[in-house]
Amino acid sequence: MIGRNEITEGNIIKALFRLALPIMGTSFVQMAYNMTDMFWVGRIGSRAVAAVGTAGFFTWLAVAFILISRIGAEVGVAQSVGKRDMAEARVYIKHSIQLVVFLALLYASVLIIFRKPLIGFFNIGEADIVNDAITYLVIISFGIVFYFINPVFTAIFNGYGESRIPFIINSLGLIINMILDPLLILGIGPFPRLEVAGAALATIIAQFCVTFIFIIKALRTKEIFSDLNIFKAPDMSRIKAIVRLGFPAGLQSGMFTVFAMFVTRIIAQWGPIPIAVQKVGSQIEAISWLTAGGFQTAMSTLVGQNYGANKWHRVVKSYFAGMLIMSIIGIFATILLTFAPRQLFSIFIDEEETIRYGITYLKILGLSQLFMCLESTSAGAFNGLGKTIPPSVVGITFNALRIPAALLLSATGLGLNGVWWAISMSSVLKGTVLTVWYMLLLARNPETKGAI
Repeated sequence: MIGRNEITEGNIIKALFRLALPIMGTSFVQMAYNMTDMFWVGRIGSRAVAAVGTAGFFTWLAVAFILISRIGAEVGVAQSVGKRDMAEARVYIKHSIQLVVFLALLYASVLIIFRKPLIGFFNIGEADIVNDAITYLVIISFGIVFYFINPVFTAIFNGYGESRIPFIINSLGLIINMILDPLLILGIGPFPRLEVAGAALATIIAQFCVTFIFIIKALRTKEIFSDLNIFKAPDMSRIKAIVRLGFPAGLQSGMFTVFAMFVTRIIAQWGPIPIAVQKVGSQIEAISWLTAGGFQTAMSTLVGQNYGANKWHRVVKSYFAGMLIMSIIGIFATILLTFAPRQLFSIFIDEEETIRYGITYLKILGLSQLFMCLESTSAGAFNGLGKTIPPSVVGITFNALRIPAALLLSATGLGLNGVWWAISMSSVLKGTVLTVWYMLLLARNPETKGAI
């Protein structure tokens, strides 16, 4: 474990990397789940990718509900550990788990009952794609409780300072998924060829295994998991406290997905290929935003524990160290997406027309990578202070602007590329505004005088 004294004392860069690297690894494991699915589903064709991509919006939307519990657990545990109050940490853990299981069951019920109108929203107009999307959605829904609870277990261990454990456990799940994907999608050996359904089954089986291992590890981590009794009725005041912390981030994520769904509906007028391009392209772009997400979580833990210990000088130094590191990563991501788009895209799709669309997508999105990294770092710093509203306000505002911007730019001669420009430029604005906001917060805080 990364000792509490190593986070609230000692070298900040070292503490940040020791926290961030396993968290980044965990983020890449989550990305690899999707990329593995896309790789093998891509062997079937763009239509299958479009089906999985369409249904995937609803697993993406699920993140909004997961974040309510995840952020509450992460911030609550980190600040409690910073105060050396393990009893308070256990309270956050118990109620976060209870809340996320309830939300998972509720969400799964909605997806199954309303599966046809939900997929019908996209106006795809291709019966085979619609049927495959519905099949994928229903199968995922039956195992979505595991998809919900694993990020909360991950957040608990991250907030505790033990970020290596989630990385190891999630990596085991990825290995299981990587083994099952080709077997179930393509029907290798004695396994039937299930195609899209196989991708869904492989995912939920792997997620179940991750949950099982997390439970075993939790039972052995007595300091924060003892005497939880999650079957006892929750204290609603505690649930409200968790929701207050997590709801702004959940709302931001949910609205981001809803806006993305409307953007996809705009894209659908150019046919199924651009839908597949957006799905595969977003997985490639995830190289940078999941790296940023890892540092965001590490920043939240580092700032949260030092804030809990009332060490404001380390709160400030942690932020600037993170900004420097993430600036380097963002510039590297821009170079990668701008100068190697064909090589990246052709890993997943071998159809030349789709690749041509994908090259343009990656080049335009590449311009916003630095700003996306700055946004994630600033959001993590806000979260660590328990101020989860500013990142949500900025995110929701500029994500909402993507819809009118996409309509306007696509109608002024840019066509489909206008949609990609709307997405990229909104990321530039989000990163700029949120970073300035956090800098102003530090400058106006009397506790940080002399630390900046």
